[in-house]
Amino acid sequence: MKAYIFPGQGSQFSGMGKDLYENNPVAKDMFEKANDILGFKITDIMFGGTDEELKQTKVTQPAIFLHSVVIAKTLGESLQPDMVAGHSLGEFSALVANKTLSFEDALTLVSKRAMAMQKACELNPSTMAAVLNLDDKTIETICAEITQSGEVVVAANYNCPGQLVISGTINGVNIACEKMKAAGAKRALVLPVGGAFHSPLMQPAAVELEAAINATTFNQPICPVYQNVTAVAVTNPDEIKKNLIAQLTAPVKWTQTVQQMVADGAKHFTEVGPGKVLQGLVKKVSQDVEAISA
Repeated sequence: MKAYIFPGQGSQFSGMGKDLYENNPVAKDMFEKANDILGFKITDIMFGGTDEELKQTKVTQPAIFLHSVVIAKTLGESLQPDMVAGHSLGEFSALVANKTLSFEDALTLVSKRAMAMQKACELNPSTMAAVLNLDDKTIETICAEITQSGEVVVAANYNCPGQLVISGTINGVNIACEKMKAAGAKRALVLPVGGAFHSPLMQPAAVELEAAINATTFNQPICPVYQNVTAVAVTNPDEIKKNLIAQLTAPVKWTQTVQQMVADGAKHFTEVGPGKVLQGLVKKVSQDVEAISA
């Protein structure tokens, strides 16, 4: 069975999508439509912006989404997914690929999500850190202890065995990094991100996003989406909505998602979008599957 997977924030690069814009009329039309929907020329930043400009959440999220769905569209009839999944933001790209959302509606939601997350970051200065080679249970226990002491730290991204990202208040994450290194982590490294994504600190953004999602039409998908929150196949549009709202404050269960897709018959994973991060994570979860770029 064929699984199509879509990357999230962090995979952006200057020049992304420029070749598609210049060489494919369908792609060019989608890029121009995106400029109109967003109200600014995101193509200028994608094709020639600095790394700093691309890092702005209001740019990064729509840029990665746009690059992913444009590639998916240019695949035409060869895009025949049996199942789809996306890492965090990538879940919106996956929902266009399986026809739950239209391109226009999904881009509007992604833009609103990015703005809401940016506001939540400014409300509560916060951060994330990558923890390598420490078991999940130990990480979860340390996070719980620090949270009980008055800070906020949670497991945010279960990326693959031996790689977990934590999220929370700046002080809480710094304390957690020291404790995790003392507990045997190979590395515990604070990441250059704008805030504590996939943590309770994103609750203000979740409230804003909920209103936007509930006002959007979600169609019956052509194949299941394996969502970050549950890591199981979902086809019910109402359930998809609920999980998409919960995703902002809940952990990304990517390891568990890939494991479940493999258990359900996925043999061939195609990453659609910028970068090759997800292919690497898939191979670390399962050695028995093929993982390539679109």
